[in-house]
Amino acid sequence: MESKIGEALKFKYNPVALLWADDKPDGALQFKEGGWGCVMWLFANAARGRTAVADRTTFGCLGGGTGLGFGNQYLNWQGGADAFCRFLSTGSAQLGTTRQDIDSSREEYVENILHGERYIKSPELVKRFLEAIPFADIPKKYVVFKPLEQVQPHREVPVAVIFLPNPDQLAALVVLANYARESTESVTVPFGAGCQSIGIFTYREAESKNPRAVIGLVDLSARETVRKYIGRELMTFSLPFPMFCEMEANVSESFLGKEEWQKFFSE
Repeated sequence: MESKIGEALKFKYNPVALLWADDKPDGALQFKEGGWGCVMWLFANAARGRTAVADRTTFGCLGGGTGLGFGNQYLNWQGGADAFCRFLSTGSAQLGTTRQDIDSSREEYVENILHGERYIKSPELVKRFLEAIPFADIPKKYVVFKPLEQVQPHREVPVAVIFLPNPDQLAALVVLANYARESTESVTVPFGAGCQSIGIFTYREAESKNPRAVIGLVDLSARETVRKYIGRELMTFSLPFPMFCEMEANVSESFLGKEEWQKFFSE
């Protein structure tokens, strides 16, 4: 599947299609069952030309399982959802938790259990954050990431298409997203994990009458994970597939069809 947007904006990496499937593509990258990993590493490899998958036993971390639409995996956090609320905020050291109480060899994880990631000010605010998350339970076995150019249009329909824009390209995508809309707010930037932005937040938009694009990779932990694979200057721009088709249809007649912008993005 080709992309007029991709052709016009000259992205460094492949647009990535996110699909749901019951069959695993041959040769796909996948985490080991029960093993740890960041879903955004799978995504980054798809941007670099590989196909990658995750299912309900190979999503890498509980946040990743949640972000891809395998239910509310935070309920399975060691110590329950309350422990996760402390993990994301202030930590558990003040409750008497020690290193000896934590069953993990990952130093970063241990530190965050004790002292918190501090992405949200308090456990109480994390609870409010969890109440706002659009948890989903997808109807297929696998979430598949693959380069958009490898999607077979008459056999596969993506759930979402995800671009990796730099600041100039991001600006152009925001303009194009609003080009044929009555609203000027056709793009959203929710706070959440990198996988949630390309996953469940985009799934929610796909169910809307007027879906919006989702800007992501505002997750600092995910950015740290993928920076050596795709660099540090990029964001994600995730489109429900119907909105991708809408924007594709508008490329030629929009500003992107003008010679000055064709030259700008070719520089």
